[in-house]
Amino acid sequence: MEISLACYQSISLDKIQNSFRFPSSIHEVFRTKPLFSDYCFRFNRRKCGNPCDKIKCFSLEQGLQPRRPKPKPSRNTDSDLKETEETHVKRPSVGICSQIEKLAFCNRYREALELFEILELEGGFDVGLSTYDALVSACIGLGSVRAVKRVFSYMISNGFEPDQYMSNRVLLMHVKCGMMIDARSLFDEMPERNLVSWNTIIAGLVDVGDYFEAFRLFLLMWEEFSDCGSRTIATMIRASAGLELISVGRQLHSAVVKFGVGEDIFVSCALIDMYSKCGNIEDAQWAFDEMPEKTTVGWNSIIAGYALHGYSEEALSMFYEMRDSGVKMDHFTFSMIIRISSRLASVEYAKQVHAGLIRHGFGLDIVANTALVDFYSKWGRVEDAKHVFDRMPCKNTISWNALIAGYGNHGQGAEAVELFEQMLREKMRPNHVTFLAVLAACSHSRLFERGWEIFQLMSRDHNVKPRAMHYACMIELLGQEGLLDEAFALIRGAPFKPTANMWAALLTASRVNVNLELGKYAAEKLYGMEPEKLSNYVVLLNIYHQSGKLKEAAGVLQTLRRKGLRMLPVCSWVEVNKQSHVFLSGDKSHVQTNEIYEKVDSLVHEISKHGYVPKEKTLLPDVDEQEQRILLYHSEKLAVAFGLINTMKGSPLQVVQNHRICNDCHNAIKLIALVTRREIVVRDASRFHHFKDGSCSCGDYW
Repeated sequence: MEISLACYQSISLDKIQNSFRFPSSIHEVFRTKPLFSDYCFRFNRRKCGNPCDKIKCFSLEQGLQPRRPKPKPSRNTDSDLKETEETHVKRPSVGICSQIEKLAFCNRYREALELFEILELEGGFDVGLSTYDALVSACIGLGSVRAVKRVFSYMISNGFEPDQYMSNRVLLMHVKCGMMIDARSLFDEMPERNLVSWNTIIAGLVDVGDYFEAFRLFLLMWEEFSDCGSRTIATMIRASAGLELISVGRQLHSAVVKFGVGEDIFVSCALIDMYSKCGNIEDAQWAFDEMPEKTTVGWNSIIAGYALHGYSEEALSMFYEMRDSGVKMDHFTFSMIIRISSRLASVEYAKQVHAGLIRHGFGLDIVANTALVDFYSKWGRVEDAKHVFDRMPCKNTISWNALIAGYGNHGQGAEAVELFEQMLREKMRPNHVTFLAVLAACSHSRLFERGWEIFQLMSRDHNVKPRAMHYACMIELLGQEGLLDEAFALIRGAPFKPTANMWAALLTASRVNVNLELGKYAAEKLYGMEPEKLSNYVVLLNIYHQSGKLKEAAGVLQTLRRKGLRMLPVCSWVEVNKQSHVFLSGDKSHVQTNEIYEKVDSLVHEISKHGYVPKEKTLLPDVDEQEQRILLYHSEKLAVAFGLINTMKGSPLQVVQNHRICNDCHNAIKLIALVTRREIVVRDASRFHHFKDGSCSCGDYW
């Protein structure tokens, strides 16, 4: 029987497994005769060309020449066939194997596997354990499933008989490449298993999140060996953290003390991580304090623990302790602190971290710089974000996504679309987050036609299925154009059940376009999905009020009282001289209260000349009735007035608010930006508002 080279090259391990019945145990698998021993492969050189052409650079360097094709064997006796087969399997391959081992040793894994093609195509080489070990390292280094299948298939077809070490290496190869089903089969069929075998499969299960099965195997291992190493305990502590079972974690901590492995760095860091994820930051701190030598990973673990539970200031304090201790900081350290700075709304902290990043040699690190791009984008420093992005020598999809989202959030939709197109020109592959960022940018900047084009090409050109959030962006875009019927049709035509985000977008569009019936319908859908979410009731409340349906509005308020839902007071804050100043509406607790209120009165008088008229009592988004009585002294106005008093003339001002900015403050700050010739950025719960020269980046749609 003859098979062409093309057909042979297309055969994968999966096809082999489907075509042949494998022995029942891993021991028998490796002892079976070559799977292709009953076939004769003949290469048609005139049609296929030299099979070594693709790897000519390697073969010529070693003085290797393609083997001459053997004549097709004639029918002989069984003994002759056996002798021919033994000769076929045992041809020497010292040159090729030596070169593969050298390439793998130098971490040139892809080249090692390219050279391995000679062994695959020619077949019958005598490959030793050290070469297989090098090939396993290459597969692990590349994380290539296809390479694993190639190497493992060659082992089987060549009749390789592994020892305990090599069996563990093959198991590790499958685990590291994410082939846990195959790895589990190999483990179950191993004739002999030592602690390394158990540790490998257990660690693999923990890595993929199968914590219960990891514990089951751990207990079986304990029954067999009544012993385990520090790495095993560290792995199981990670499993208990994954399950958030602090009781199990404490038992493992007891085992740590009993076996005397508490000084092991991996165990200590696993304990810190476990207690943090289980919500006990005090014990995490205790585990950190008990570390005999506080390493970079240890510091990162405790800082991450504080940040995880919202203790941003404590996390920042630990960072300064780490810096003062002289421990080397890595790019993960800086990435965490950048995110903590983002949570604290502190540009000054981020600048310090940025400087430290460069000073410690991570100025070009992709992870830390992507975090910087994300931070600067979120806090109104888009130019700084673009500067960091342009200096990055290597960018990944996350880096592009961060800057695209930054442009979009700040109302620079055209720039976001242009960057998206540049990303495509540079052959970067967009994902669902990329499309969400660019569609949101189109929504924020009212780029209806461009947004619709991008929405359509998602699945057509890039094989990315639109998700609920993508649909929500398109519903908002349609709502901005007043196309409520089309928005409703898009919801009904979605290939999945409409989500709360989609109905919320339709509800907001109904409020802006004052469509009572459609708004009421969307609100009823939301009540069934999110009966305790306050904002859904508030938007409907506004729709009723704008439509003059005061009786229905009163009914919504009554429902809120019955459910025990109350509107929280608005809080705004502004950072001046590296210190945050917080204001509530009508707040008179600040040391500069008199000066602030005088500034507000002065500003209101000034903007009244430009047409500002305070809104009459109205039901505003996300605020309670007390807010209505102090309309002129809302928290946004107080924060802006304080910032204007305490910053240099002409410098930009940034205010953060915990709810959506109200209509009256939105109109007032537009005119304040005009009369003071300042750029004022307000980040509310919905988006960024860039006020400049009497206009806002949101186009008065938010």
